[in-house]
Amino acid sequence: MEPTISPSILNCDIGDLRGQLELIRSADIAHVDVMDNHFVPNLSWGLPVVESVVNSAVLPVDAHLMIEDPDRWAPGYAEVGCHSVTFHVEAATAPVRLARELHRLGSKVGLALRPATDITPFVDILCEFDMILVMTVEPGFGGQSFIESMIPKIRRTREAIRTADLPVSIQVDGGVSRATIEMAAEAGADNFVAGSAVFKAEDAASEIDLLRSLAAAHCHAH
Repeated sequence: MEPTISPSILNCDIGDLRGQLELIRSADIAHVDVMDNHFVPNLSWGLPVVESVVNSAVLPVDAHLMIEDPDRWAPGYAEVGCHSVTFHVEAATAPVRLARELHRLGSKVGLALRPATDITPFVDILCEFDMILVMTVEPGFGGQSFIESMIPKIRRTREAIRTADLPVSIQVDGGVSRATIEMAAEAGADNFVAGSAVFKAEDAASEIDLLRSLAAAHCHAH
């Protein structure tokens, strides 16, 4: 399994969005965090900015919706051409119905879990998703430290996916850096959201390459 590197543009210079996307062109996908100041205590951007990132055509877009009522709002992100749309299970009323609607609209679908949310209740519906996002920080702000106690949850999620023999990816988001990416990969993650680690690096492209090589040594074991 090849690792996927998904830089988060949360901490980029939004005034030079196109230039910032060009900096991460060597990544696999652009991770765009949508926050509504309700589900999380922060406000980022919404559909118009996501649509402009999609239209820039620099990278495919992975929209991470940290919002209330994704049942209502998530389909719009698939409609504007996001490669994948991830919503939080804590906010969704009917996650299976929503996943099927997003698939119908042509998007891949991710199910996100906050740090305190257990994977166990969702094991039987893993087949409805392309990706499980195990948050390795409390969602809402960039630049936080990786919560190492999430490693067993990543392992349990990988084991459930393996047991069901499903082609489901595990994404980790929060505090992913040179210091933490190998630990997450070894536990079973294969999709890595890195924000500060990439955009604060002297050379974003070489940092992306380094993160990919660190993860690859462990991802091939899955």
